[in-house]
Parts: sequence; C-alpha cells; structure tokens
Amino acid sequence: MVQPRAGYAGRILRVDLTRGTTRVEEPEPELYRQLMGGSALGAAYLIRNTSRGVEPLGPENVLVFAASVVGGAPVSGASRFSVTAKSPLTGTIGDSQCGGWWAPELKGAGFDAVVITGASPRPVYLWITDGRAEIRPAEHLWGLETAEAQARIRAELGDQRVQVALIGPAGERLVRYACILNNLKHAAGRTGMGAVMGSKRLKAVAARGSSRALKWHDPEAIKRLHHAGIKTLEAHPNVLGLRDLGSNGVLGFQLTTGGLPSRNWTSGVLLGGESLTGEAMRREIYVKSEACAGCFVACKQVVAVPDKSGGGYFVDPTYGGPEYESVASLGAYTGVTDLKTVAKASERCNRYGLDTISTGATIAFAMEAGEKGLIPASGAGGLDLRFGDGKTLLGLVEAIAMRRGLGDLLADGPVAAAGAIGGGAERLAMCVKGSPLPAHMPQVKASLGLAYAVVPFGPDHCSSEHDLILDPSACDESRNHLTKLGLKGPAEPAVLDEERVRFFFTTQRFYGLLDSLNLCLYVFGTDWLYDLDETTALVRAATGWDVTPDELLSVGDRRNNLLRAFGAREGFTREQDILPARLAEPLPEGPSQGMKVDACALEKAKDAYYALAGWDLRTGNPTPKRLAELGISWALG
Repeated sequence: MVQPRAGYAGRILRVDLTRGTTRVEEPEPELYRQLMGGSALGAAYLIRNTSRGVEPLGPENVLVFAASVVGGAPVSGASRFSVTAKSPLTGTIGDSQCGGWWAPELKGAGFDAVVITGASPRPVYLWITDGRAEIRPAEHLWGLETAEAQARIRAELGDQRVQVALIGPAGERLVRYACILNNLKHAAGRTGMGAVMGSKRLKAVAARGSSRALKWHDPEAIKRLHHAGIKTLEAHPNVLGLRDLGSNGVLGFQLTTGGLPSRNWTSGVLLGGESLTGEAMRREIYVKSEACAGCFVACKQVVAVPDKSGGGYFVDPTYGGPEYESVASLGAYTGVTDLKTVAKASERCNRYGLDTISTGATIAFAMEAGEKGLIPASGAGGLDLRFGDGKTLLGLVEAIAMRRGLGDLLADGPVAAAGAIGGGAERLAMCVKGSPLPAHMPQVKASLGLAYAVVPFGPDHCSSEHDLILDPSACDESRNHLTKLGLKGPAEPAVLDEERVRFFFTTQRFYGLLDSLNLCLYVFGTDWLYDLDETTALVRAATGWDVTPDELLSVGDRRNNLLRAFGAREGFTREQDILPARLAEPLPEGPSQGMKVDACALEKAKDAYYALAGWDLRTGNPTPKRLAELGISWALG
C-alpha cells in the first residue's frame, strides 16, 4: 500500500526568466527523504543544473528558494527557508537561511521549492498562489526601497497577508553582499543572494497559500511537541533570555569576556560598548517583540527612534530591530557606540537590502584603511574614515547600496576593495573565501576557528554549536543535548584539540540537518528547546516516515558534502581553508588579552576534521567513496 504524501507537496516550481515560463516538476519521494529540503535540496538543484565556472551574476546561475518536509508545521522554529546559488562574493556555493512567514505561504500555495534560471530582459516579480505561478512586470517597483516595494505588491494583489521575499536597491545594483528580505525584518543575509536575484532582474517572489493545504501525518503529535516546548521554555534560561532581550542579549557577555570583535578585529573589548548591549537596547529604543510564524519564543526585537531624537535619526519600526550580529558588526566593528546611530545603520541595511555583517565589516575595513592612509581623504567622498565616526557609518551604508563614490569600490567586498587599494590593505580584510567574519571570536571560542576555515560557503557562526556550551556554567538542558549527540563536557572553550574537533564535526552534522529541515537554531539547536530525539519525532509526525536519529544525521552529512562538492568543482581546496593572519596575533587588552588562534593547532585540526568527514586529506574535499556511501555520487559532476 502506498503511503499518502504528508509533510510536503511533492511539487517544485521551475521558473525560466529568460523565456518567461513556469512549469511544475514532481520529484520522486525518495529525493525528499534523502535531502528533506532546505539547504540540501538547494545544493542538489544547483549542482545538477549548473556547470563548472558558471558566472554568479550571469543568467546560467540557478537561484533556489527551498522549504522542507516540516516547513510550516504548527510548532516553534519551523517557518524558515533556504536560498542557494553560486555566490558572487565568494565564487563558491552561496547558502543563506531566513525566518519569518514566507515559507509557510509557499508550502500552503502548493510548492516545496522554487528553482529560478535565466534572466529577465526587464524587471519582474513572481506571484505564487493556489498551485500556480505568474511572472508579473516590475518596472514600477525597480529602484524602490523594500518597504515601498512590498506595500505596492500587496496593494496590487489585494491582500495584505501576502508574504514577499524581495531585494532593495543594493540587490538591483549588484552589491555582492546584497541580501533578500522577508517582511522587511527577516533576512537571507549572507553570501550575496540578493545580488543574484538582482542579476536576474527579479524584484520579488510573493506567495500566498492556505494552512488547509498543509497535510501532516500526525497533527496531534506535532501539537504535543509544541506544548512540550512551551513547558521547557518556562525553565530554560537561554531561551528566556532570548525572549527578553533578543539575540543582542549576548553582547554584554561578549564584551565582559573579551569576545566582542571591535575596531576591525584589533581588540576583543570596546570602550563605551555598554551602550550597545541588549539591556541598553531594551531600555532606550525597544518597542515590542515579534515572532516568526507559529513561534512562541518571539525573539525579534522591534525598535524605534522618534523623528529628530538622538541627533536627528528617525529609526522606523517597520524594519524591526538589529540582531546581535548587526549591532556588533555595524557598531563594535566600526567603533561606533551610539546605539541610535547603529540602529539607524541597521534600518538602512534593511531599507536597501544589505547584509549587515558584510556591510559593517566592509565599513570597518575602510575605516582602518583610512586611518592608515591607504585611502586618501580625496577618495572618501567627504567622509572621515576613522573608527567611531557615526556620520561615516551611515554615509557609507548609503554609498555602498547606491554604488556611489567610495561605496562603489566597497560594494564588491573587503577582499576586492583591498586588491584595488593595495599597499598591504589585504591584511585588513577580515574574510575567509572572500566573505567577512561574523561577530564571534575564534581566539576565545576555539572550535569557531576551525568552523570559519572549513565551512564551504565561508565563515559562519550558525554551522555548529559554540564552545561555551562546554563551559561548566552551561545549563543542564544544554548538557543533556550534548550527551544525546555523544559529546562530553565541560571543557576549556579556548583549546582546539581532537575532542574539540569532534565537537565541531558532530554539531555541524546536526546543524546541517537543521538547515535542511529549515528549523531554527534558537529552538532546535543543541543549546535550546528541542533535542535530536524531538527533531526525529517532528519529522515522523510530519511525514509518517519511520526515520531514526542516525538517518537524520546522515541528511546533515549529505548537505555538508554537497556544499563542499560544489566548492571542489569550482576549484576550492584546503588551501582556501585559511583564516586572516590577524587572528594569529595576541589580543592586546581586556579579559582575552594574549589569546590568539594557534596556526599549527588549526592545521592539525583540519587534518582531523577531514578524516572524520571521510574526505581527502590533501585537498580537503569529499572522496568518490564518501559520496557513494551517502548516495550522492552524482555530485561529482
């Protein structure tokens, strides 16, 4: 007897923008069980539909929006989607995750993913509803900021509940770290997916579905999981803190422990950084908390600064509020400690469609280059290129988005800008594989040094659990999660030894699974509400498949191997798995004074990691044997 389909629609929308056509593809059920959706599904379609050397901003690149088999389930943390394409910033695979409300609407409209090829001769947007899709003209939307574009699309479609994934002026101008926004405050931020969308002249993908279209194998089991999570939340310090202060609640801890990367990573502390903490944000500019679809954690902080308050900066709550990464990169990286200025910079990034991490890192690079005399005053467009200058921060956000003056150079990222500037500017570009570092210091959290080096799409703080879960102060819930993954604790967070490599590898497998299921790391990650057993229970309840935890971890393996296989096809090896030289220099001050990345230990850790992954030690890439074991030999190309 054939089991009725549950958890997924079994339909992939294929869009050819060059021809202006759409069609529906119905993959075999085995593909869904093998990959689950999300990041793994996106990587599979990218590998199968592109050739080596594909131009990231050319029509041959493939852009994939993917939900998962649990996407839209009525449980916290299940409303996310992935965006995948070849990255214009790194030249390897681009992989970005986004929360909000868009994925449930896509699933409710009858599709599990959207695969977009070609490039339209004129601006368009895609409208998806009730199992059908329409390519609509968007000349009237091109050039608009994100809020105005979203408002016009919803008015045009006559439904304010339409969810819109769209780009702003930065994506239209092909800024290489442009992002894609959903609901103006949820970003598929990293790896330049907004630029790929802009290169296809695709302003937006709008979706509207029905929750009645989502079929689950065991809805009551999902409901029980949801209520169990609420009960756990009541006594879980990490999640309660997240609800109260949002992700920026961690900034104070980073500051007091010397783990807040400041002034372009020259220090782990920031004078005046107390003004940027989650507590300060709550006290001074907080308006309310919001949630992604169906989530009871509600970690999204909405902020506002009234017109003419705080130096004349109006911060519009329509755009939500800055996450920790936004405050750290736009504030600590640049040395700007005025909270309202940093909030305004974050708001402008959402208006224009810019990744806040890459934007802050690029501006910090420019500030240091200016202080060192590598960028002359005549090339700064009247801005004072020095750390701590709020006017320069805001001016460069706009200049980058509009590719105006110095912003045009910076719009291609720190590595490209450094190459054009010369004079040793390359040492100031705090990037791996061309992508800027996120705001967690591997000098303090040792496993992140390995993560930043080897993650296939560039340095990422969400590809594995952080070392602090190993600290003796970690809560009991976190330790229980580690035990179920076969890991030990406590341990010293700053030591990169074999056990730390195994910690990274194991939690990367789990997080690779979560990114394929599009499950939120704040809810399902190893430091949060649900563990691997409960993740397994969710997949069973959604699909009816009798999956095991080990089978699901193999999905994480497939995802991680697919991402790495794409990089191998594009010529990437372990030679690109290197960190900026600055990280190997002792930190000069504060609680982390003297701490650094041990370059020799990192090389040994890379060997140990490649061995655990079953990859070639010389190249650091998947072997044919390993891909065959995972059932993805076709990824060799």
